[in-house]
Amino acid sequence: MSTTTPTALVPLTTRDAETLIAAARRAAEDAGVTVSVTVLDAGGHLLAFRRDDRAVLISGETSTRKAYTALQLNAPTADLVDLVKPDGPFHSLPTALDKPLLFIAGGIPVHRDGHLVGAIGVGGGAPEQDHGFATAAVDALAVIDR
Repeated sequence: MSTTTPTALVPLTTRDAETLIAAARRAAEDAGVTVSVTVLDAGGHLLAFRRDDRAVLISGETSTRKAYTALQLNAPTADLVDLVKPDGPFHSLPTALDKPLLFIAGGIPVHRDGHLVGAIGVGGGAPEQDHGFATAAVDALAVIDR
């Protein structure tokens, strides 16, 4: 009889959040874009936030809402945009709930060992840029996790 000991899930840490923020900001800086970056833990609590000095003020709010949306729906916000269009199945979701959801590209859930451990949101660039910056951050964390 073989027994295996389950591995403990390692939550997203402050150090992980700093890695995510640094990688997203590096990617944005390389593109010449100023951004805000939000990292939430699995419970939706703020783990880290950073707004570049010249980033538009609303980017702080959008980065946080993108992260929250990606976390709650466990999907990149870029994949959800069409779902809330007038003919989409989630058309009424943004107004049906009293939650800070935002269906604009730039939010990505963060997984570890197949488990949702948090999310990152980036705001300040064009939606496709924000998605790319967030993806670069998640990719950088995945390299460290290996």
